[in-house]
Amino acid sequence: MEKKDLKIVYMGTPEFAVESLRCLVEGGYNVVGVITMPDKPIGRHGSILQSSPVKQYALEHGLKVLQPERLKEDSFVEELRSLKADLQIVVAFRMLPEVVWNMPPMGTFNLHASLLPQYRGAAPINWAVMNGDTETGITTFFLKHEIDTGEIIRQVRVPIADEDNVGVVHDKLMKLGGKLVVETVDNILAGNVHPVPQEQLLRETEILRPAPKIFKDTCRIDWMRPLKPVYDFIRGLSPYPAAWTELSQSDGTKNVLKIYEAEKLFITHDMPVGTVRSDGKTYFHIAVEDGYLSLKELQLAGKKRLRVEEFLRGYKINHSLSVV
Repeated sequence: MEKKDLKIVYMGTPEFAVESLRCLVEGGYNVVGVITMPDKPIGRHGSILQSSPVKQYALEHGLKVLQPERLKEDSFVEELRSLKADLQIVVAFRMLPEVVWNMPPMGTFNLHASLLPQYRGAAPINWAVMNGDTETGITTFFLKHEIDTGEIIRQVRVPIADEDNVGVVHDKLMKLGGKLVVETVDNILAGNVHPVPQEQLLRETEILRPAPKIFKDTCRIDWMRPLKPVYDFIRGLSPYPAAWTELSQSDGTKNVLKIYEAEKLFITHDMPVGTVRSDGKTYFHIAVEDGYLSLKELQLAGKKRLRVEEFLRGYKINHSLSVV
């Protein structure tokens, strides 16, 4: 079968999923339908509906778009079946029922932003950076019942530099992911696919690390941890949703502070953990057990995101300031 004859249904929602769809469309593959999340209400009264990035791209390129509320809905299943897809591709979407993923004769494969079986779950890129990993990657695998557990088709490894935040790693994986999706389709078409069970890729002493969904409480900084894990935690949540703490004044006033960028200063000191050290002009340091975290880009609740020098011009530092 030629690629122009292969009928593909593509499923995805966020910006991460647009790149793979773009590679398929620009590569001349026959995308017969795009499945994405329903439009999201935004604005004060929820009166404005915002389309997903995948929907926006699909409509710009004249692709058929389906936006089911429920993936088991009979009407959706029938419409999906009518597309007569040979292959389905899933990138950053949602868990599929068997009636959907088992529909096409060539199967359904997923692009996952980790080196499976590590970091199964909703936020693999964040957790890899937050945990201080020096390497991550992308994986294509065939779907089966249990989420993120199917047999692996292909993997690509990607280094994580010490200064990379999750935004940088996200963009690296997004670009490589588009290429890997096309390579995977080509290999399936050529009959050159030999899927490997995930268990075979797990080293004997290796512990599986999950990648659960991130909530506001997940993002609160624990200043009792050593400097390197605190630094990794911040870059693993930057630029979104951002790690946060509370600035505490001597009068009991507390202000939420988001931290987007920081540097590590391994300096011996005798300051209590959480103490703020600053000249009020150029630096803003927070004491941890084995040094200081030097803040470079930060944001007070309700204010603009600022470089530290700009922040200090508008924020009065007193000697009793600390973080909690």
